[in-house]
Amino acid sequence: MNSRILALLIAAGSVAWVAQTYGDQQPPQPTFRTEANYVRVDVYPTKDGMPVTDLTQGDFEILEERAPQKIEQFEHVVIRGGQPQETRVEPNTVAESRAMAQSSRARIFVLFLDTYHVDVAGSHNIRQPLTQALDRVIGPDDLVGVMTPEMSPNDITFARKTTTIDGFLTRYWHWGEKDRAIPADEEDVGYGFCYPNVQANDRCADQNGVAAEMIDRRHEKRALDALHDLVISLRGLREERKAILAITNGWLLYRSNHNLMRPLTCHGMPSGPPLGVDPRGGRLTTKPLPGYADEHKCEIDRINLAQIDNDRTFKDILDEANAANASFYPIDPRGLPVFDTPIMRTDVPGQAPPPVPLEVDAAMLRGRLESLRTLAEATDGIAIVNSNNLDAGFKRVVADLSSYYLLGYYSTGKLDGRFHSISVRVKRPGVQVRARRGYLAATPRAINAAAATAASTAAEAEAHAMDVVLSPLNAFTRELPIRIQAASGYTARGPAAVWVVGELGTGEEWKSGAEVDVMLTASGGTSPPTLAAAHATVPIGAHSFRVALTPTSPLAPGDYAVRVRARGGASSMSTNETAHVVLSAAPAATGAVLIRRGPATGNKEIATADLRFRRSEQIRLEVPVSSDAAATARLLDRTGKALAIPVTAAIRDDADGSKWQTAQLALAPLAPGDYVVEISRAGGAGGAGGAGTTTRTLVAFRVVP
Repeated sequence: MNSRILALLIAAGSVAWVAQTYGDQQPPQPTFRTEANYVRVDVYPTKDGMPVTDLTQGDFEILEERAPQKIEQFEHVVIRGGQPQETRVEPNTVAESRAMAQSSRARIFVLFLDTYHVDVAGSHNIRQPLTQALDRVIGPDDLVGVMTPEMSPNDITFARKTTTIDGFLTRYWHWGEKDRAIPADEEDVGYGFCYPNVQANDRCADQNGVAAEMIDRRHEKRALDALHDLVISLRGLREERKAILAITNGWLLYRSNHNLMRPLTCHGMPSGPPLGVDPRGGRLTTKPLPGYADEHKCEIDRINLAQIDNDRTFKDILDEANAANASFYPIDPRGLPVFDTPIMRTDVPGQAPPPVPLEVDAAMLRGRLESLRTLAEATDGIAIVNSNNLDAGFKRVVADLSSYYLLGYYSTGKLDGRFHSISVRVKRPGVQVRARRGYLAATPRAINAAAATAASTAAEAEAHAMDVVLSPLNAFTRELPIRIQAASGYTARGPAAVWVVGELGTGEEWKSGAEVDVMLTASGGTSPPTLAAAHATVPIGAHSFRVALTPTSPLAPGDYAVRVRARGGASSMSTNETAHVVLSAAPAATGAVLIRRGPATGNKEIATADLRFRRSEQIRLEVPVSSDAAATARLLDRTGKALAIPVTAAIRDDADGSKWQTAQLALAPLAPGDYVVEISRAGGAGGAGGAGTTTRTLVAFRVVP
């Protein structure tokens, strides 16, 4: 398969991450956060090749430029992969994917498929162990993307579900293009036509081997240039560690070869585009004609390719990767290779060249494997090379990436724009430590520019958040038989639960009350299993119900569906309705339960799924929480501007053991319109126990005349 088609298929299968136009621009440069002197370090300690999981903050020492630093943040992160795909929450917008990537607990993976240096057999050989490793290593919060040498970093799409990538590797196992008999690349074909191999006694025999070397040099340059752009782009994405799984046979790291620039008997030095006559119209043209090689371009490319220095580019990649906190995990899909070159090369037309001498082939193989080992060792990764047991190698990578320590400190160094080296030590004997080698400090000018950009980005993100929370109000322009509101969260005892409120319409079928069955299922599928169920009876004269769904087995974070079947007392047919609910990672909550009180309810508090309220009523919002963490609440208009209307925040314990953060206000001072209640709580899902973090819940409602 042509790698351009490969890139398009991969990009089409996931959620878009970056929608900027790349063109001839350079990869995006890194941005700096507000606390420019705060540095985060991912540390991977091992002993006898296995992760060490019982270290404490006191076991670590961090030195920057040999100066000890005080560790301010410490967390041991353990990632569990292999969770069901349907429990992984995908980003729906560019803003969501960027926000997900910023989480210190979310790992970033890029699968680099080096199509130029993997053959069909290698791409087939790697398929099964790679797909199994991806399923084991990717956790619910992780993001994974795919890149090929013909893609730019801005073409990468990130997603949390690996089914798309797994399905692609299963279906297109022959993505490798190395040593194909019919080259898929037009440039390669052109070189073959310009410099075909001829008989040894031919006057043009001095061009034998030129096309093959040009093809190999061009392929290696494109692969390394793509990796160079990738690590620069990842440095701008986030500070925390990024993992690059490079599937490749390795590289020879070509340097300048003046012999490739030698004058050839059948080719002159380029002086300008050749002038010809286009037989299709009889006009003069300098464009290559159909069926003819563009020898002028071939000669220019020959000179340029003869002067490349891929060894220098490779060293730059290592430096950029360390500055970007990106680690390489190179994997040679050949397993235990015996030879580096094929017995007969068939991608150049004409006389078949003689096989490469065994001693030269052995040196080439050693060089490729050494490039992969160096790539891993210099960036604190692991190389899976020279082994037929690829699955065992992948297990080492999975173990390495599934347990690590997240350390943070405020640097005592200067904000001078220079690279600052970092050294991490563990006091326990026999423990080896791999961590980032350093970071690129910000400059005062970059900090000021980043602050201005952050302010603009924050305003855009806030506007988007308001649009999202207000959008459900559009459904209240018409009446429905039944409406559903759901909230999810964690009880004080730990297990997750979903609370559902339903509101019956004004139809005749509900005047005699109703019997309601509520079921919680996995999202998607034709007949997903029921995870929890509840029954409610709506008495005559009432219009709403409230139930709690607590599964017997723990719920994993992800997407779920609430399915309601209600039958009115005056009807023989049931009404069905479905709502989707998201369970976030503990201890965060999603959604809220709304309660109204006013003349229409007899001044009683009634749960409601109708987001329309009158000025004569009071509204109370309840968000499930698992602790008594402090909270504040305020009222916003539809643009996100705070209003001077008091909102009372409190904590309430329910009889079923659940705990609720409440926010209550009277609506009399408000004019008809749309409003948002914001509840902010200290602590959250990220960080060391949630310290220093704040979670926010936004709930919209409408005041009607």
